[in-house]
Amino acid sequence: MVPASARLLRRLRAVVLLALLSAVGAAAAAAGSTSPRATGEGSLHLLEWPAYSDASFARAFQRQTGCKIVRKDVGSSNQMVALMQNGGHKKYDLVSASGDIALALVQAHDVKPIDVAAIPSEKDVFPALRSPRFNTVRGIHYGVAVQWVPNLLLYDTKSVTPAPSSWRAIYTYPHRIALPNDPLQIADAALYLQKARPGLHIRDPYELTRTQFDAALKLLQTQKSRVSSYWNYAADEIAAFKNGTAVIGPGWPYQALTLKTDKFPVASVIPREGITGFADSWMLAAAAPHPVCAMLWLRYVLTPSVQAKLAVAFGETPVNPKACPLMNALQPGSCAAYHLDRAAAYLRRTKFWQTPLAACGWTATQRCVPLVDWQQAWTQLRG
Repeated sequence: MVPASARLLRRLRAVVLLALLSAVGAAAAAAGSTSPRATGEGSLHLLEWPAYSDASFARAFQRQTGCKIVRKDVGSSNQMVALMQNGGHKKYDLVSASGDIALALVQAHDVKPIDVAAIPSEKDVFPALRSPRFNTVRGIHYGVAVQWVPNLLLYDTKSVTPAPSSWRAIYTYPHRIALPNDPLQIADAALYLQKARPGLHIRDPYELTRTQFDAALKLLQTQKSRVSSYWNYAADEIAAFKNGTAVIGPGWPYQALTLKTDKFPVASVIPREGITGFADSWMLAAAAPHPVCAMLWLRYVLTPSVQAKLAVAFGETPVNPKACPLMNALQPGSCAAYHLDRAAAYLRRTKFWQTPLAACGWTATQRCVPLVDWQQAWTQLRG
């Protein structure tokens, strides 16, 4: 019932970056000095996006703790939810869930609370990502955010003039619009309508009444004839911009950086309505067979050195700002390219993905449109 993730695309980058990450310099090694030294049960089973525990930074963890990592790579949020049923069947310790499914896992009791006070580097995490709504319920932490990505407005500076300053551009531009193939694109439409149609009284783009949901869906339906592609992979959007199939659409810093590196005339902007975004969280399986190794891993992945390696490998932004100089040591300019140097400004304007649930917090009836309806509506829209 959960939409497939459109983010697997960046995982391909990891292969070409292994040598670089393995050769991280002395500064990164020093920054990783807070890595765990204790020993665990001897094994750690991870359900993850491909290479999310890449050997370039996992080998040191295994040496330090004696926790041998056993990986199960998956390509969609659907798979994660299915494999995490019954608390992971005592097969998995941690799952690298995104915001689209995190609350669904909590609601199903497939994950359990995490003692974040036992994670030293948690105090260094940006305040906005310490207790985010997408993985924390009534003050109880069910996940540890690791990396995040803002959904920016990308446009071809030669084709799109004047420079857009509102999401209105992707709903009114006459042609060659590229959109992510994901039901949570409905939230982007709702975010725009929040200011464009204040009479709808939209309070949260992920908690929509039926009237609000229908309005967002109608906006996407009127846009459909001008959409040239619904992309599943970042490489698809990059190719669409390069070959002229697309000139405007939502995208990530990774696409913008890749296009600029290739000398393509692209720019990105945070529209005045703000932006959506997503973050990956490690969540502890309710039936985790190796909880000590799991906690050691959570302590490890938030250290600056590991944060920097993961960010450069996957084109995401660390939750720990101390990773900035280490990112630049690995890939010059990457801290700024992924906006870690201006993270506070980006985080302030970002509405992070969270699972749309039927029970929502702000309406009098507390009834909103659940995720399964988002998925069905998106499938019908795509036709």
